[in-house]
Amino acid sequence: MADCRYQISQGAYIKLVLHALKHRSLSVNGLLLGRLIENDGGAAAPAVQISDAVPLSHSQIGILPYLELALIQVEEHFASEGLGVVGYYHANERHDDAELSNAARKIGDHIFRYFPQAALLLLDSKKLQDLPTGKGRDPVVRLFTRDSSRSWRSAGSQGSAQLTTKEPSANAVLLDYISTEKWTEIVDFDDHLDDISKDWLNPNLFK
Repeated sequence: MADCRYQISQGAYIKLVLHALKHRSLSVNGLLLGRLIENDGGAAAPAVQISDAVPLSHSQIGILPYLELALIQVEEHFASEGLGVVGYYHANERHDDAELSNAARKIGDHIFRYFPQAALLLLDSKKLQDLPTGKGRDPVVRLFTRDSSRSWRSAGSQGSAQLTTKEPSANAVLLDYISTEKWTEIVDFDDHLDDISKDWLNPNLFK
C-alpha cells in the first residue's frame, strides 16, 4: 500500500523499542494498534494512525495458535477504544540482521487478511546506535508494506516520509528512557502467561 501514510504515537514507538532492548539477544515481536483515517476525497493519502503497541513475545515467535490467543485478547480489550490491530513489529535476534524473517512475513500475512493497509515495522539497529549522536531523526524502525505481488517490501528511500512519529521529540524522549534503563519494566505476553500478575498492557510504564 505505497499510497498510504503511517504515523506512530510516541508511546507506541518507545514501547516497542524498549521491548527489543530488554531482550537484546532474542527475537521479539508485538502488535500495533490503531485505525485507518480515510482522506474523504481530499488530496492527502489515507493514513494509518498507530496509537499503541502490545509487546507480544520473546520466545513464542511464529507460533500461530499463540498469536491467535493474543489477537483475541488484544482485540477484545481495545475494541471499546475504537482501535484494531493495524500491524506488527519485529526485532531480529542478531543486531546485524536487517532482513525480514519468514516468521515476521507470515504473521504480517495473517494480519493483512483483515487489514490490507497493515504495517510491518522492523527495528533498525544501526539507526538505534546512531540515535545518541544526534544523526538520527527518523524512527529507528523500517517500514514494510505488502504490495500487489503479495510480497512485503521495504519503503526504502520513501520510508522517512511514509512513516513518521506523531510527536517530533519522540527520539529525544526515547533516549531519556534508554538512559534510565526503563526497558527493565516492559512486560510482554510471554511474561504475563508465566505470571498473570504481570500486566501486558504496561499501564505504569510512562508514569
